[in-house]
Amino acid sequence: MKSTVTAKTVEEAKAKLSVELGVAEEKITFTVLEEPKKGLFGMKGEAKVEGEYQETKADIAARYVTNIMVAMGYEKPTITITETEEGAVLDLSGEGVDGIIGRRGETIDSLQYLASLACNKQDKEFYRITLDCDGFRARRKVQLEELARKMAEKAKRTGRTMSLEPMNPYERRIIHAAVAEVEGCTSRSVGEDPYRKVLISSTERRPYNNNGGNRRYNNGGRNDRGGNRNGGYRKGGRRREDFKARSLDISSSFEKDYKKPKPEDDLDTTGLYSKIEF
Repeated sequence: MKSTVTAKTVEEAKAKLSVELGVAEEKITFTVLEEPKKGLFGMKGEAKVEGEYQETKADIAARYVTNIMVAMGYEKPTITITETEEGAVLDLSGEGVDGIIGRRGETIDSLQYLASLACNKQDKEFYRITLDCDGFRARRKVQLEELARKMAEKAKRTGRTMSLEPMNPYERRIIHAAVAEVEGCTSRSVGEDPYRKVLISSTERRPYNNNGGNRRYNNGGRNDRGGNRNGGYRKGGRRREDFKARSLDISSSFEKDYKKPKPEDDLDTTGLYSKIEF
């Protein structure tokens, strides 16, 4: 971004450029084109200064988010940028801006994804953008960790695999990290975005109950109804173990509602999106 202004002094011109470009003076490269000349009765003429500011990817994302929110009817937010190893965290503040969070963070996650696309289209070096507002990310992290521990304990108690709702890569990482701290449990991600979700399973064998768990097939292979299973063989000489268990339908209502292809499915964002999926 480049701009040129005039003012009575060079210092005033630099201050005007700072306001016009929307960044602090120390981030702007100034070039003094003209200086006021000394005359008999003081300074004569005006200073003409050119200022150039090279936007970072975080700045591009912040400008994009601001424009979108203003277009949606929000007040212009104050955005604090904090650099990280992988990119930057943009913390939104201001009156009423917490409305951008949405139900379970769907709206702020969508805006975060669009801001990432906007700032990463310049080159192929991925720069991670994280949007936060009013401490939402910290609160959501606590909720997800509690959910992960609860589902892990349930998986251990029942021996069943617990399927969570579809989540974005950031939230799935929180779930995996929390489950890893629960002894006797493991987790994995399955499916394709935006339906990708976490499955939590127990790695412990449930105790075998010889008196209750298998009492139906005691007494010489006869069941309680008097039928003869022939030592575990079904009619035709095939063992029960030879029959494959029916596959379980663990599809969520979210997936069933969104089976039809969307227009955005044809967008060529695979190269970028693959870098942020988990």
